[in-house]
Amino acid sequence: MNPPRHGKFVIPLSFIAALMLTMVPLPEWAAHFRPAWVTMVLIYWCMALPHRVGVGVGWLAGLFVDVIYGALLGQYALALAVIAWITLTLHQRLRLYPVWQQALVVMLLLLWQQLLVIWVRGFIGQSPDTLLHWLPAFSSMLLWPWLYFLLRDLRQRFRVN
Repeated sequence: MNPPRHGKFVIPLSFIAALMLTMVPLPEWAAHFRPAWVTMVLIYWCMALPHRVGVGVGWLAGLFVDVIYGALLGQYALALAVIAWITLTLHQRLRLYPVWQQALVVMLLLLWQQLLVIWVRGFIGQSPDTLLHWLPAFSSMLLWPWLYFLLRDLRQRFRVN
């Protein structure tokens, strides 16, 4: 018999908050630095609760990101499903890393996501205009510690299991 779940709305609400942060308008100079909020939330939950958040959640979250960006349907879904799979494969190791090392891994995962997005865009004849396409990986790396501690605090406060 499974123990009762507490805070069952924390995970969906964190994804909704990440999607909303993705839609927040930014000044033109800051738009290239927009962190990959949905991907970071996905990485956290795949590390913290791999039995509840996985490839299917990554795919679904990616579909929402596709709609937000007006991208080819399935482009970000594929990328986030792959990121979820990699995170699930490495989650036991990642949990042991200090937060600053996790931030480096998050940056590498986000660079991999961007590479997958470029790959899919290449199939339809689009390519990134500049190297600014890679900046979200670095801004996300800088924000990872704060997001990690925020989500960990929420998970502990609402006893999400």
